[in-house]
Amino acid sequence: MNDLLHDLIKHQAWADAEHWRALEGHQGALKDEAICKRLHHYHLTQRAFLAIIRGEEFVLPHLKDLPDMPELKQLVIRYYCNLETMLDQMTEAELSRTITLPWFNDPPIIITVAQALAQVATHSHYHRGQNATRLREIGGRPPLTDLVAWYWKGRPAPVWR
Repeated sequence: MNDLLHDLIKHQAWADAEHWRALEGHQGALKDEAICKRLHHYHLTQRAFLAIIRGEEFVLPHLKDLPDMPELKQLVIRYYCNLETMLDQMTEAELSRTITLPWFNDPPIIITVAQALAQVATHSHYHRGQNATRLREIGGRPPLTDLVAWYWKGRPAPVWR
């Protein structure tokens, strides 16, 4: 697998874990509507892309059916376990395979699996940044999760506790 793409995906898992711990560590952060909506959005997007890459059906749940924060966190951890397993088995041919994103119709978006994985990583990064800003606004301290910080720290694995 492309080294940079691999790093982006590994960084994504670590950065998500760092943000979850920061949000859990600030009273009220996981009750903040804006933070919770974004967490649901980008984690459901991660799961949707994984399903599309695997050729599985994925139906986005209705807002009323979304999991609570502890349940969502467990879904996120399972997502990363599934993603890591898939990545370990993925060949260059699989990364080059094209998929069609079902939520874009006119015109359809057809991208490679590698491009889809890069999209998920950058999409997650974008929303983590929004939540970091919101956490600071409500008195919390967001973690430093830039890609270069992950390199600087020696490419640590995610810590979900």
